[in-house]
Amino acid sequence: MEEYSYFDEDPKKGWGFILAFAALLLFTVMGFGIDLDEYLQHDYLNIPGAYFYIVFTIDALMVISLILMFFYRKIGIFSFPALLVLHFFMHNYYLSTFLYTDVTNLFLFTGFGMLAIIPKWKFFRW
Repeated sequence: MEEYSYFDEDPKKGWGFILAFAALLLFTVMGFGIDLDEYLQHDYLNIPGAYFYIVFTIDALMVISLILMFFYRKIGIFSFPALLVLHFFMHNYYLSTFLYTDVTNLFLFTGFGMLAIIPKWKFFRW
């Protein structure tokens, strides 16, 4: 009996993969822009100084996770949503703000997973 595969067998990145990745990168950079704007206003908003070291480190790790995902590394797939949720909760706890960029990024990551990660899972390495 012949085995059927519903997924593309090619490890080449298609337009769906590239566009979904670009959307994730765009919303990650938008979150970084929000953090930078808050840093510039930290005197007026009474935000602790150590907060920005932590949140900018999380932003940098999110970009590194995206780069790892682009090069088919599984650690990027697991670290990106964890860092994204941590970023969201830090904003919610320290600043009492609900970041729509983080929520949209999480939904985009879910769609990215359905579109690009699951079909190419066998090409991802640790």
